[in-house]
Amino acid sequence: MDVLLKDINPVLQLLIVMTLFSLMPFVFTCMTSFLRYVIVFSILKTALGTQQVPPGMVIIGLAMVLTFYTMSPVFSQMYEAGHKPYVKTGSIAAAVQEGSKPLKTFMLKQTRENDVAFFVELAGKAPPRTPDDLSIFEVAPAYILSELKTSFEIGFIIFIPFIVIDLVVANILLALGMMMLSPTIISLPFKLLIFIAVDGWSLIVNGLVKSFN
Repeated sequence: MDVLLKDINPVLQLLIVMTLFSLMPFVFTCMTSFLRYVIVFSILKTALGTQQVPPGMVIIGLAMVLTFYTMSPVFSQMYEAGHKPYVKTGSIAAAVQEGSKPLKTFMLKQTRENDVAFFVELAGKAPPRTPDDLSIFEVAPAYILSELKTSFEIGFIIFIPFIVIDLVVANILLALGMMMLSPTIISLPFKLLIFIAVDGWSLIVNGLVKSFN
């Protein structure tokens, strides 16, 4: 496929690359650290029970800012890797091919081996000898699957303290005979108070940033 792309007219190469650029939102949301950030923050919002606070736009914005912070070294490597072959050969296809390698390396560091093995086996290919033998089409779905699992594991750990608070408040209200009063109304201020007291946002953001290899 790479040979075919190199033989294509530069104008057609440009059209193909522009078509690939239309997939950039998918690449950003599913093939970077954005996926983990947005899922964990969404679970945290549900665990707090604050409904529309913080707004979804704020969660997405925070996830995007942290993604650029986490991925900035990878983006720099992608630019350097793609810039040199483009200057040397003038081939956009070669630039895209070389520029995608740092992203593939990043995804492989976060991906579980059994997920990669599953998609390699599903494709009917022989086990790769080196990571370079893996294509982006095998690494990307394995990365997404691994990130979903990791995000839900982190979300589960975050959810537990808030569930405990809800159970304690519900039992207290039941003991007082206040069964008609919603436990959520009473537990929400306590959850916010404890979350603020332990500096929850900083702890979660700090842990998420450090969770990337």
